[in-house]
Amino acid sequence: MMVTVVGSLSPTVGGETCPMGGDWSGDLNEDHHAIVDAVDRLCADFDDHYWASCDEQHRFPWEFYSAMASAGWVGVCIPAEYGGGGGGITEGALVLNRVAASGAAMNGSSALHLTMFGLNPVVRFGNDRLRDMYLPRAATGDLHVAFGVTEPDAGTDTSRITTRAVDDGAGGFVVSGRKIWTTKALESEVVLLLARTDDPPAGATGSARFAGLSLFLAELNPAHVDIRPIPKLGRNAVASCEVAYDELPVEGWRMVGERGRGFAHILHGLNPERILLAAMSLGIGEVALRRAVAYAGEREVFDRPIGANQAIAHPLAESHMQLHAARLVMMDAARRYDAGEDCAEQANTAKYLAAEAAFTAADRAVQTHGGLGYATEYHVERYWREARLQRLAPVSQEMTLNFIAQSVLRLPRSY
Repeated sequence: MMVTVVGSLSPTVGGETCPMGGDWSGDLNEDHHAIVDAVDRLCADFDDHYWASCDEQHRFPWEFYSAMASAGWVGVCIPAEYGGGGGGITEGALVLNRVAASGAAMNGSSALHLTMFGLNPVVRFGNDRLRDMYLPRAATGDLHVAFGVTEPDAGTDTSRITTRAVDDGAGGFVVSGRKIWTTKALESEVVLLLARTDDPPAGATGSARFAGLSLFLAELNPAHVDIRPIPKLGRNAVASCEVAYDELPVEGWRMVGERGRGFAHILHGLNPERILLAAMSLGIGEVALRRAVAYAGEREVFDRPIGANQAIAHPLAESHMQLHAARLVMMDAARRYDAGEDCAEQANTAKYLAAEAAFTAADRAVQTHGGLGYATEYHVERYWREARLQRLAPVSQEMTLNFIAQSVLRLPRSY
């Protein structure tokens, strides 16, 4: 595992020095502590005002991204044989957690995670040409990757996507269709693109509905691709885009894995994605809670700190416990994944619990600040906006509950 320690600054949030990371002592080994310390120090150079400015101006955080790439963190999960850090999902989760906890929230972690781990289908199923061409560049942070799956008329039901990749008669394909919520499309050179190459069997049900979907690592050629940012509530430093593909030529060697098994290949990335998102959520919850506790301890009303009031203190104490519990599940899921064990239940549980705990902590941080919680000056409203997203994307809380009900509890399928 590659660990690069940068600088020696004390971690700060909004100008005040404060403890970072909560109590990780029981969860981490020596190398993991080194990751936490190093990423905390690097992130201290990018305070809340930096992230608020990026969000307000809809500006990608290039300075931050370059610093993380130079320190080796963008490539932490890329295999060592391609120049990466060779780390697992545990190391990636720790990096993204610390980024989010620094005050960067989703703007910082979203700038990184698609390059950090989004190429996992290429690592597992890609041919040598794809791996040799793109993984070394991803390891250095030189390559930006987008993810094109969701469509406006399909939503959660991926089996209904209509973007098609038609054989061009020369071993390649021509892709036409439309995707939405494609994060980082504006900055990215390539996109992991799911398209239909073949129709599913007539009357197909269950997993057979996904037959005929193939995965490509395609170039975002501006002559054939129209990218339009989607106006949205938050996380505006990293755009989410609608992308129209108009007869985009895609060489045959750009297919990832087997034809018609693209959805199965993507499924291998869903559990680690859930774990990474849980780690990001926990970071948002941590910084929101830290802000609320600091304010409750210093803000005086009726001649005493408002934190002395149980109506303020108890909700914050409860959020601390919720975040801690969710973190334990997240670390267990990460350990299981890295050990090659089944982790679907743990990964989905971690994503659900972390999203709920983060949103609750952010909402309570706003409430603790009173009217000032609604003011951008204190940043907790930004944490609230970013935490709210985690209950929606990339899968809703309701769909996570469906998975647990059907796959773990073995209840009848509801859809």
